[in-house]
Amino acid sequence: MSDGPGQGPADPFADLIEPFSRRGVDLGLERLGAALADLGHPERRFAAVQVAGTNGKGSICTLVHQALLAAGIRAGLYTSPHLVSWTERIRLGPEPIATDALRRQLQVAGPAARRHRLTPFELVTAAAFLAFAESRQELVVLEVGLGGRLDATSCHPGREVVGFASIDLDHAEFLGPDVATIAAEKAGVLQPGCVAVSAAQRPQAAAVLHRKATEVGAELRWQPPLDRQRWPLGLPGAVQADNGAVALGMLQALAERGWPISDTAIRRGFAAARWPGRLQPHHWQGIPLLLDGAHNPAAARALRAELDADPARYGLPPGPRRWVLGMLTAKQGPAILEALLGPGDRAWIVPVTGHSSWTLAQLRQVMAAGPQDLLVGQLSEATDPHTAIRRAAGGAGPLIVAGSLYLLGQLLADAGA
Repeated sequence: MSDGPGQGPADPFADLIEPFSRRGVDLGLERLGAALADLGHPERRFAAVQVAGTNGKGSICTLVHQALLAAGIRAGLYTSPHLVSWTERIRLGPEPIATDALRRQLQVAGPAARRHRLTPFELVTAAAFLAFAESRQELVVLEVGLGGRLDATSCHPGREVVGFASIDLDHAEFLGPDVATIAAEKAGVLQPGCVAVSAAQRPQAAAVLHRKATEVGAELRWQPPLDRQRWPLGLPGAVQADNGAVALGMLQALAERGWPISDTAIRRGFAAARWPGRLQPHHWQGIPLLLDGAHNPAAARALRAELDADPARYGLPPGPRRWVLGMLTAKQGPAILEALLGPGDRAWIVPVTGHSSWTLAQLRQVMAAGPQDLLVGQLSEATDPHTAIRRAAGGAGPLIVAGSLYLLGQLLADAGA
């Protein structure tokens, strides 16, 4: 989802954001558009590029952002969700926005947000646009929160270059039941005259992107996988060859439009890129972990393929693996398990604090009646991730923690990350 982990007493923004939480997810551009007009249209004071898709958006965004910084451009970045703090979502140049600065922008946006009944994501987007305008960012990289056509980031009027990460099934309750319907929502970011960049997509998604680009008069460019010998990336994982290809195509399109972006700057930026919560080594009380936010079947398949292809890189010995998994009930829990677990693997199912999560009993009930019934015996349950980690510890190599970015954020926050 677009919004972050449940707020607690330690959250310095709870008093400003929590009152809007009852609005939940409510896609649409009218409310935020009206609020931005009340605020003097900060979104018109900087250029922007936008990235939509299902898996890989954050990686593409950070690759583009780092390359822009390496080129000497005053570049901002807006992403979601966050792992530990709301400030992670907004970067003014290379650094996250300061806590006091974000509080001030939320306070500025507050009256208009109340007047127009914004959702939390819309409120934070308004605050981000105010911060980008005030700090005189030249070019901002915007990650779509949910969908695209009606996402708050689409209130930016420019977006002459857009990128598409891999499109697959996710958020079906908001975007539609199949890949083609979801792709149509994401293709809604296309504007007349813009350049859209995508790596290979599933056939249903590719057909929709092609049709929508033709309808609106956008140029759609298909990128082959990145040659990582020529363009080394600071992000691990085979999927980054596609993400890097999209980022490269977007940067080349910006260069065509006069932005001073050289191949040298792109290489420096790509090598410097880092993105937390994706194949991230971590330790909890001395126990080695590997954190990955895989939260839908496509991301789970990519994670399993990566670990199978190069286990030594991640410190994994041959043989069964141990997992700690927290999955929101809105996600396809049984399908995620089917993608992740191999023969002999064991998984401890844990709740995700502040969110409705799959329980072991629910998984057993659903899986016993389907093709995943053989996996049921590989599952255990723990009341919290710390208990699960202690129970699963002791084997060779790291425990793999996955299923939800919110779960990773909880662990990182507990560690003072």
